[in-house]
Formats: sequence, structure tokens, C-alpha cells
Amino acid sequence: MRIANKTVTATRLVKDALAKAKHFEDYNIFTALYEERALKKAAEIDEKIKNGESVGKLAGAPFAAKDNFLTAGDETTASAHILSGFVSPITATSVAKLEAEGAILIGHTNCDAFAHGSSTENSYYGPTLNAHDKTRVAGGSSGGSAVAVALDIVEFATGSDTGGSIRQPASFNGIYGLKPTYGCVSRYGVVAMASSTDCIGFFTRTPEDMDLVMSIASGKDEKDMTSLPDYYNADDTRGGVVDTACPSDTLQAALAKSSCSAEPIVSATPPLRIGIIKDFDNDVVDAEIRGALKKKCELLKSKGHEIVELEMPSLKYALAAYYIIQPAEVASNLSRHDGIRYGFRSEKSKNLDDLYGNTRSEGFMPENKRRIMIGNFVLSSGFYDAYFLKAAKTRTLIVKEYEEAFKKCDFILTPVSPNPAFKLGEKVNDPVAMYLEDLMSVPANLAGVPGLAIPAGETANGLSLGLQLVGPRRSDRALIEFAKELQDE
Repeated sequence: MRIANKTVTATRLVKDALAKAKHFEDYNIFTALYEERALKKAAEIDEKIKNGESVGKLAGAPFAAKDNFLTAGDETTASAHILSGFVSPITATSVAKLEAEGAILIGHTNCDAFAHGSSTENSYYGPTLNAHDKTRVAGGSSGGSAVAVALDIVEFATGSDTGGSIRQPASFNGIYGLKPTYGCVSRYGVVAMASSTDCIGFFTRTPEDMDLVMSIASGKDEKDMTSLPDYYNADDTRGGVVDTACPSDTLQAALAKSSCSAEPIVSATPPLRIGIIKDFDNDVVDAEIRGALKKKCELLKSKGHEIVELEMPSLKYALAAYYIIQPAEVASNLSRHDGIRYGFRSEKSKNLDDLYGNTRSEGFMPENKRRIMIGNFVLSSGFYDAYFLKAAKTRTLIVKEYEEAFKKCDFILTPVSPNPAFKLGEKVNDPVAMYLEDLMSVPANLAGVPGLAIPAGETANGLSLGLQLVGPRRSDRALIEFAKELQDE
């Protein structure tokens, strides 16, 4: 590995990342860069290596954090005006774990305000542009993080996925994006959107990088009561654990393999049963995405895997259930933003009622207001039973349907989104059309199961295509291992 062999320094890696971030400034990827601090941390790592001291598994690897991940001493706004000026007193657990292993945060990335959106057009800072076509959306809500990885600015980036906000932008930009099992990675220190479906995950360019990052970030956190014990690293047979003599170079793109003595133990994947959901094979899905799915199925069959057709009729109600449950939780979580304790405060107010109303009116983006209004409506007296309770029951049916499906197959392969990246401005004023982009991603969030977006080629005009592997709860590592087998095909 180049850092261990002193052929490159952490300082050089960070300088290169910062230079790329500035070079691609017109893509509107970052809301803030932390140049001075990043270079200081890089210098500290270089000094440790020079003195023969141990460093972490990610030593010197530049990364970026979505703007809803709190980092102590930094302004963290979730790309929303109402959080302007808010300086976080804490660091998100996931970020702290990565930094403890030597990863270097170079900045926060743009996202839909409070992660409400599927295109990163609903950001106070303006939209992020697609990595492969500047006239197209980056996807959302984690568009900035996806593009930062796709353009090779950083080795990996954090994201949050409430209904597809990691997998969809990963698909639109041709990289890997993981929404882990609910509770696998701590949510502490991440601005809440919908607490029962929020998941913390990552973007990488290879499944090997995803495996390494997940092995560090996963596990129980006393500060997050919904976090699960560390099952991801249980009975770890991967080998290749980075020791102090060979730090950080498991990240393939940044740190070329060289003389590490420990190599990953890779065993051939036995024949698996891969489920295909018949309900998703219809004209709603773009023809080129259907073609990519068919091609991948043929490849899987040629490798000895079995394709199983699944009927999951409840999934057609998933989008409707999600856009009742999620806005209800949004309305609750956003009620804390009132201009009193932190963030933006309207100067137009004459009394307390005006202060609340004007601050929220000026501080929230249109999509934030839409979801607050929907959420309060479905929770209101007289409508709770008609909407929210039915949605909750539908969610239970979806959970059971996935449980039955995984008795018939090992993983499920589906499109991530019905369409490739669409034009900027095409759907931003049509909320129903925008919500339909989440048609195939929200079921996994409602069920709490993991989903991994994998690259699946390009359209005729060069747009990235992606598919997603969905597995049973706690199968995150198995999904990534299977993706390693498929990555070169």
C-alpha cells in the first residue's frame, strides 16, 4: 500500500481531493469544505507513519459527509435555510467511527433540504448536477455525496436513505450505494427525517470499499436505542484485516495494492435463488432499465444461479403507505425548528406567534412545507384511522410479504427507480411525478431490509443504469459479497 510504503502521503491524498472538489465546483457538490482541518489531520497521520506508529484502517482516505450529518464545530444545515448558522456541538457516531480509523472529512455535501426529495433540487443551495450529464439531476436526497464519489473526489461518502435516498442517486451516477438493515449503523447525530425508516449508509466505487467502510461503521451505539448489535462483523472470515504495518490501503481506488501480506479470503458464491418481482415488470419501468434487468438475469443464470419469479401484490400500495407514514414522522421531527433555540430566525416578527409562523414560512423549502401539512393532516382527529392506521397495517403486510419471499429466494433483484436520471426542472413542480421515482425503493425501507444499488451499464445516450439487490434483515454483508462476484460482469 502506498501510504505504508511511503510512496504517497495522506497530505497528498487530501490535497488532491480538495483540488478536485474545487475543479468540479460547478456541479454544486459541497456546501462546505474543511481544508485547513483536513490538511492538519493528514499531516498528523503522515507524522505517525514516519515515526512507525500505528494508524487506522482508513488512514489518509478522504471522505465526505451528507449535510445532515452533524460534525462538532461545523455549520450543519441539512441544506435547509432554517438551520442556517447552526453549529453542531456533537459529531455523528458514524462519522466519529470513520475518523477514529483515520479517514479524513473534507466537507459536507449538498442534499435535498432535510433529505426531502429525489433529485437534490429541493436544496437551499440549489441543485447538484449529475456526474455524467450536467443537464440531468444527481438524484436525491443524497445527490452531493453520490456525485462526489462518482467524480472520484473522495473515496467514499455518507448518506441517509429514508425511501431510496442512497440507492437512487447511486444508480443515477453509476456507483454502489447501500441502505443497510434498519439499525445496522447508528443514526445518532444525523438530522432526523422519518425515524422509523431512516437508515445510515454509504457510497463507494467498489463493493470491497463498501465492505471495509461497513465493517467500521456498523454496530451498537448507546446513544441510539434503535441500533443493533454488531452482526456485520460476527464470525468474520474475510481475512485481509489491515494491521498497523499495512494501514488503510484496502480502499482500492486511492491506495493501490502492494506488499500487504494479508489477502482477503474469497470463496466462490454457491448457486443462489434470485427473486424477480413480477409486479415490477410493467410499462411503468423504462425499457432500458427492463433490458438491464433481463441482461443481469441471463448472466446470473449462466453462472448457475436460479431465477425465481415472485408475486408481492402488497408492494403496489407501498408508495401510498410510505407517503402517509413518512410525512407524519416528518411533521413530528420538524416541529422542533421554531427559530427560538437555534438556526434561522425571521426578523419580520412583532410577537411570538409571528416569530413561529414567519420563521417556518421563510426557513422551510416548499417540499418541507408540503410534507408537514400532509403529516399533520393524516395524524389529525378524524383522519388518523382513515389514513395513518391503514398505512401502518399495509406496512405490516409488506413486512410479511418480504418474509414469505425470502423463504423462496436468497436475494431479490429489482430496478432502483422506474427511470434513469431525468432532466433538471422536469419534475420539480410535479410532486406526484417526483414521488413516483421512489416506487421501487420505498418497500425496503418500510420492511427494514437492506438494499444495495449496483451499476448495471448505461443507456444509449450515456446515462447510468442501476439495479438493486435486496436481502433479508441482517444480510448486508452477504449482499456485498455477492456484489463482488457481479462487479466485473
